[in-house]
Amino acid sequence: MISHLNGTVAGVSPDGAVIEVGGVGLRVQCTPDTLAALRPGDPARVATSLVVREDSLTLFGFMTDDERNVFELLQTASGIGPRLALAMLAVHSPDALRRAVAADDLRALTMVPGIGNKGAQRIVLELKDRLGAPGDFTGNGSAPVTRKAVPSWRDQVASGLTNLGWSARDAEAAVSAVAEETPDDTVPDVATALRAALRKLSRQ
Repeated sequence: MISHLNGTVAGVSPDGAVIEVGGVGLRVQCTPDTLAALRPGDPARVATSLVVREDSLTLFGFMTDDERNVFELLQTASGIGPRLALAMLAVHSPDALRRAVAADDLRALTMVPGIGNKGAQRIVLELKDRLGAPGDFTGNGSAPVTRKAVPSWRDQVASGLTNLGWSARDAEAAVSAVAEETPDDTVPDVATALRAALRKLSRQ
C-alpha cells in the first residue's frame, strides 16, 4: 500500500500529476483542489490511495490524509467506485460530504454527476455512521499547501468537467457562464471555478 508520495512535481495535467520520487515519476489522478495546489518544480507531499484491478494499478492523490480516507470510505458504499468517489470529492470537500450525509441532504449529493436520488439515498444509509462528524479530522500534521491560481483555468475546468462525464459542449457553456461572472482582471481558483460550473450544470 502506497500511503503518500513525498517528492517533486514533475508535471500537472487537467486530471492528474506526476510526482518524481527517487528518480521515478509516479502518475497520480487527483481532485481539482489537489491539482490547484501543485506547481511543476515545487516539492509536494500527496496522500495516495492505490486501486488495484486485474488489468491496472491506479494511484489517486489528495492534498490531505482526510481526503484520501474519505475517498476510500466512499468506495465501501454499494455502486461507488474510485471514479465516482473522486467526482464526489471534486464537487464537495470531505466536511461538506459529512454534513450532506448527516443531514440527509440528497440534493447536495445529487449535484455529483453519476449520482441520482436512489444512489444518494443508498450513500446516506450506508455511510451515515461511518464518515464521522464535520471538523473531527485534525489533519496530517503538515502545513496545508497554499493554492495558487492556474493561468489556463478555463481549459483545466473544461477538461475536469468532461472527465466527470459532461459533454464538451456543456462543459464549455458552463465555463463561459463562470467566466462572465468573473472580473476581467481576476484569475479564479480552478477548484472554485469547477464547483461553480458544476452548480450551473446541475440546474439544467
